[in-house]
Amino acid sequence: MKTERIRQRLHDASHQLADFLHALPDDHPLQIALRTYTLALSLALGPALLPFLTSRKARTQGLRRALHILARELSPNAFATSITVGVAGGAAIRRLWDRWTEGEVVGIGTREGGGDRYWDALHKLRTWAASLQDWQKSFVSNVVSSILAVALLHSRRRHATSAGVGRPSPTLDLSLLLLVRAMDSAVQMMFFKPSAVQLSRLTLTQKEDQQSVNRKWSTRLDALVFWACSARIMWCFFYEPDRLPRSYNKWIMTLASIDPRLLAAIRAIRAGKFSYVRGVSIPQDLVTSLSRDLGYPAAWGDPAVVPAYGLYANPVWRRLSIPGRQGVAGLPCEVVHGGVTGGSCTANAAIRGAQAFAEALAIYLPVHFLPIAITRPRKLLEIPRLLATALSAARSATFLSAFVSSTWFTICLTRTLLLARLFPHISHDFWDGPFGCAFMGSLVCGASIWIERGSRRGEMALYVLPRAIRACLAADWVKSGKFSVRLAERTIFVLSLASLLTTVVHRPDTLRGLSRWTLAFVMKGPNAGFWRRKRLDTNAPSTPAHLTRTSTPLPEGENVDGTA
Repeated sequence: MKTERIRQRLHDASHQLADFLHALPDDHPLQIALRTYTLALSLALGPALLPFLTSRKARTQGLRRALHILARELSPNAFATSITVGVAGGAAIRRLWDRWTEGEVVGIGTREGGGDRYWDALHKLRTWAASLQDWQKSFVSNVVSSILAVALLHSRRRHATSAGVGRPSPTLDLSLLLLVRAMDSAVQMMFFKPSAVQLSRLTLTQKEDQQSVNRKWSTRLDALVFWACSARIMWCFFYEPDRLPRSYNKWIMTLASIDPRLLAAIRAIRAGKFSYVRGVSIPQDLVTSLSRDLGYPAAWGDPAVVPAYGLYANPVWRRLSIPGRQGVAGLPCEVVHGGVTGGSCTANAAIRGAQAFAEALAIYLPVHFLPIAITRPRKLLEIPRLLATALSAARSATFLSAFVSSTWFTICLTRTLLLARLFPHISHDFWDGPFGCAFMGSLVCGASIWIERGSRRGEMALYVLPRAIRACLAADWVKSGKFSVRLAERTIFVLSLASLLTTVVHRPDTLRGLSRWTLAFVMKGPNAGFWRRKRLDTNAPSTPAHLTRTSTPLPEGENVDGTA
């Protein structure tokens, strides 16, 4: 009987809490906090608990390990709590700011707060605070909450970051991600998303022409950014993998299917430990062991035997019984291609492209179908929509397939098929070196972005840019733990997060992709115009302006969530 009463009380309390939350507007700080915490906690727990579902080794660690992860991610200074303080805290500070400047908070800035001198100072402060524009109030509020957030994030690892040496900041990757999204919003605002005042000076035809030009140049800029970032990332993958996240290196290695000994040989050439000209290999069996494992003679991987110059290569190839490399030096393609194929460079690129397509399709099918299944599941029953989504996933998989196959084919084109044949007097230490085949492959692969749709190019560029920036930073400086590193990284975090949170309220039309979808949901809720139309697949009106406090007029034809 007592248990039943307790259960009934809990049931009534849950209903009262639900009624209380439903009565709050979508932009209330408590609503924002709940959405932020739920989303951030799922992002933190998902990768942490996934190994328990996919790995037998993880499951053998038992329930204690899982409970430890839960306790860590539910702690007051965990990722979910810290991000909630940064996001919802800014909204709460802004709400208090408005009430204070409007005189609703008694005792702060009023005569009841203290003596005349105290009141005069607070009155001046309140007058200044009230004089700021809406976006300035939001930005200052978000800066304060972002400072608290980054302080919480670093507090649980203070012992590690204080020692510093050998470990980068735990929030470095997140800071770079926020920086890139904030920079993209600023670029969109300055060049591709004119204000309402600018648009008001144009006729309807001029507006359409301007939007068409902006879209064209925006997609071109996205493609350029992706190409440059891909070149840097792939070059670091070949030669300086420590500059990239370990998981990213592992993913590229799996997708490209490269034997680690071949990568070690490429890096040894750069370090001078592997040379065709000098006939040295450190360690001695670096590539000979690979050649033996592939079923070829060990001599095919010995730089002391393999010719260094194409001018003098033919007698060596006849002695080694290797056909098809007349006039070209360096390791035979049979060894470079690994176990994928024989000496055919075209077949090697095609097979690797087909393998990458199959693996990419397994990645992109959920990416394309899950959003529709969550927001508009009935659309999956429509054959045209089903086919369109499947073709979109296939197009994305084709892009990744072309990325991999173009890298391999360019490597072969440089060291075997074309360039090395045109310049046989140049040693293969150059063609297999850091400015030879791997460099050319890194330059070419990013051009595959043109296969993707224009709207997807922007998201792909924003995905690789933080990693490319990380790859450009000096590893010793990043891991030094110096005050300059900590100050720079935390300043980037605070200003970037504050900028994004301000932008989603006052200029949401400048946000794109994941940042736009995530921030629109967190700050405005599922009833924001963009998310409501996605869920209901209707042209429902956007969120009322008084709920979003959008002070900057939006371009004609756009809603507060940035949709047309």
